[in-house]
Amino acid sequence: MKIADFDLNSNGVYIIAELSANHGGQIEIAKQSINAAKEVGANAIKLQTYTPDTLTLNCDNEDFIITGGTLWDNKKLYDLYKEAYLPWEWHKELFSHAREIGIDIFSSPFDKTAIDFLEQFNPPAYKIASFEITDYELIRYAASDVSTLYHTYP
Repeated sequence: MKIADFDLNSNGVYIIAELSANHGGQIEIAKQSINAAKEVGANAIKLQTYTPDTLTLNCDNEDFIITGGTLWDNKKLYDLYKEAYLPWEWHKELFSHAREIGIDIFSSPFDKTAIDFLEQFNPPAYKIASFEITDYELIRYAASDVSTLYHTYP
């Protein structure tokens, strides 16, 4: 199996750094994180591609309120995702930056619209998030030739 030019069967360990919400809402921090991942020897940087609306409902019901001893206690899941998500308009610049410095870049898409969006950047892989591991439709879509499926997806 290969990711970009890296052959997992013969090249050893492939190290993936996670950007997640560590950008703090600033694209320059995201770029610095990509640089740091490259400097410490990671093979790739992984983003997360979603919007608050593709992950949850903007709802005040107790099932949508965070509890459990975190700094987000008593806040809505929607608000967490709204603050933490990586703006989609940053993707082009981040993909370009990573490729310029020679580190692979790809993402965890959380729905089909994210895959459709990411296809324009020709990612070498998709990483399915743990919470999505039973979303077989998403996995099939990510593993398929999306360009041939796009016209059948509303």
